[in-house]
Amino acid sequence: MSIVRFFAPYKKFGIFLFVLSVIIITLIYNALKPKRVLRIYEPEQVNVELVDSTMQEIRKYHKIADFKLVNQHGDTITEQHYKDKIYVADFFFTTCQTICPKMTQNMGVLQQKLKNEQQVLLLSHTVMPEVDSVPQLKKYAVKKGVDKTKWNLVTGTKKELYDLARKSYLVAKAAPFSKYDLIHTENFVLVDQKRRIRGYYDGTDTKAMEQLLADIDLLLEKE
Repeated sequence: MSIVRFFAPYKKFGIFLFVLSVIIITLIYNALKPKRVLRIYEPEQVNVELVDSTMQEIRKYHKIADFKLVNQHGDTITEQHYKDKIYVADFFFTTCQTICPKMTQNMGVLQQKLKNEQQVLLLSHTVMPEVDSVPQLKKYAVKKGVDKTKWNLVTGTKKELYDLARKSYLVAKAAPFSKYDLIHTENFVLVDQKRRIRGYYDGTDTKAMEQLLADIDLLLEKE
């Protein structure tokens, strides 16, 4: 009797054992594989140029401060509007011709991708309140297809906006010797349900937006 004939009756059993082994190994791998967790950003961990000097030594418990701003429809927007929500924030101005158009375009992409996700909102702050009045913001919002239920474009006093940029979101450089006083960056900031910063993303980069969406999904899973 040949070896092939001897093992023939065991062929199906061998295949079964092989498939079972693959399943078991896969289950063990998934159980042992560390799950990806988003870091919680503290001021001490962020580029010092983007952080107000009063915040640079903070190592824990940093949260986005309370705020009271006005959106493109003249409605008062406070931190309560974003309570228990995940949101993406950035800083821009409507007459910007450099990075802002691409940032706004990518915010629009996020708006579309997240249109059915009620737990996620968007928030764009102007850094030029002297130019970006409520009518100007509304005109810009209409032009860019902003959905008012998903995305607020907000203005307020220069002090509050600049404090939010450098003391809360940690995304702007001080420019005391220029006419603007502050230079905003291309950063999008991912804020979780507890008002903690969970990620920074290049708002002009398409791949960064893919990562941002993946990280939002991760936060949603943790709810």
